[in-house]
Amino acid sequence: MRTATERSDAFSLAASKPIVMAMRTAVIGVGQELLGDDAAGLAVCRRLQELVGDRGTALIIPAGPAPENCTAQLRRFSPDWVVLVDAARMAAAPGTVCWIPWEQAEAMGGSTHTLPLRLLSEYLSSSMGCRVSLLGIQPAETTLGAPLSPSVEEAVESVARGLAARMAESGPPGSRQSVLEPQSPSPAFARGRQEVCS
Repeated sequence: MRTATERSDAFSLAASKPIVMAMRTAVIGVGQELLGDDAAGLAVCRRLQELVGDRGTALIIPAGPAPENCTAQLRRFSPDWVVLVDAARMAAAPGTVCWIPWEQAEAMGGSTHTLPLRLLSEYLSSSMGCRVSLLGIQPAETTLGAPLSPSVEEAVESVARGLAARMAESGPPGSRQSVLEPQSPSPAFARGRQEVCS
């Protein structure tokens, strides 16, 4: 888990700066299963698997506390876009969803994971030539044995549906299209409080 100190007021999977997003999208859920809302990233992946199903252009991995163990699987998949989903302390209301620049992840505080997400993101970006995004969900409760809180459960559903919609829009197998980086509100994420953290 990380701590963000600065936030803007907009969030979305839709964009302001064009990037090339292709069909091959990998979503990696990060977190500790037994620590309440720290499992938000894992819950997003499980729900996304239900929504997306078996699709050759999507790779969805609930990786737990050691997402670096998935690098071989990612390399075989050869993604165009990797989204790391994790709980993140952002001094925001529980259930707030933020895009966090991965370059800032290490400076955001302590982590419950074995390798800082900044280092993992840098490795994936440089070694695979893919775009890497970090999506944080503000937790409410992270004590041992706690379930997901209602606000985080709502955020999990919103994020999963938003990612599924973005995957569905990416065109036929092998196609590429221009999409935008997060800036403005997106209907796919309208149910939660959403922001871009910078």
